[in-house]
Amino acid sequence: MEPHLVEDMIGQTVFVRTVTYHYTGLLALCDGQFIRLDDACWIANSGRFADFLKTGEASEVEPYPDRCFISMGAIVDISPFDHSLPRKQR
Repeated sequence: MEPHLVEDMIGQTVFVRTVTYHYTGLLALCDGQFIRLDDACWIANSGRFADFLKTGEASEVEPYPDRCFISMGAIVDISPFDHSLPRKQR
């Protein structure tokens, strides 16, 4: 089933693009104002964007110790991330 709402993606690994940053993580919560990503990671440099989405391999990765909250107002798009979540800094 294709998700139609952000809430439909809860429990899935996702890629989140905001107006300034990119993130990966397990979408754990959406309260209408914020989403919570568990096993979150800031993707400091994805490298070639299409290659990153295809392979899940980023050039620079900065993991959060656990989770982060992202304002819904800053989100440009959210998409499924069908790869292992990056957890090692590089």
